[in-house]
Amino acid sequence: MAMDVDSLRWFQLVADGTTVTEVSEVFGVSQPSVSRALARLEDEVGTALLERQGRVLRMTLAGLAFKRYVDQVVNAVDDGLATVEQLVDPERGVVSLGFPLSLGTWLVPTLIRQFERSHPSVQFVLEATVSNEDNRISPLLASGRIDLELTTSRAVGPHVLWHPLLTDELYLALPDGHPLAAAEAVDLRNCRDERLVLLRSPSRLRRITLEIFHAVGVDPDVAFEADDLATVRGFVGHGLGISILPSLGAAVGPVGTDGVVLRPLAGVDAVRHLGLAWTSHHPLLPSANLFRRFVIDWAAGPAPARRMTD
Repeated sequence: MAMDVDSLRWFQLVADGTTVTEVSEVFGVSQPSVSRALARLEDEVGTALLERQGRVLRMTLAGLAFKRYVDQVVNAVDDGLATVEQLVDPERGVVSLGFPLSLGTWLVPTLIRQFERSHPSVQFVLEATVSNEDNRISPLLASGRIDLELTTSRAVGPHVLWHPLLTDELYLALPDGHPLAAAEAVDLRNCRDERLVLLRSPSRLRRITLEIFHAVGVDPDVAFEADDLATVRGFVGHGLGISILPSLGAAVGPVGTDGVVLRPLAGVDAVRHLGLAWTSHHPLLPSANLFRRFVIDWAAGPAPARRMTD
């Protein structure tokens, strides 16, 4: 069979009471073209679908049975076309974004909030990713399940494109009341006897933390391991150890609501590099490309425009 969607759509309209003349006017085709298309459809089905009663066309019994399925097909096609239109329209599409949970409390909502001011109809699908120790992108990005991925280090790998965004300072996390909590900056050699709270392996932040301690000749006592930063902060806030953590967009110095104080580290390069990754073998749809350009421009802009509390 060679049924086309227009023939099915015209049959659907005529079966619902629209005249052939009205169909021809709406679709900008001649009335004979509509009549011939309906006749071809009946030939393909093998029986009459419409019969003239006076000046109008009515469905035959076969037409009534056939129309239930025509409605399903035409409605499904219309839904599919609408979905594709949303995907290819940069102002109405969907962006799938992956990010480690540590960026979900400040960077991700900041970016989306500012992006939505100019592009309110773009939708987001958010996916949590795990930061690996080998600086590779997540399986979600590698497989094309997400469009873009925020990373906490330079992403590498075949077909990987990566753009640096921000340098995220890391700080010594101490419980309120700790002897070092009032120091302007802390020398980690003064933390030899401290218990350490770390993220569970594999974790890029865990690796960075251990590298920082080893750089000053300290072999830390890893007392507790956790699966997320909120738990790490909870253990630190309850005096069960110290850690090295990003600020997560919060002010450095004041005691957090969880009882954690963040202090700068003296004499070490304690940073992680935030960037945006995508792949060359999964071309970005317009909305995702629009968001990619926004994020890169946002990061390159003046600091006031990047306020995390804005």
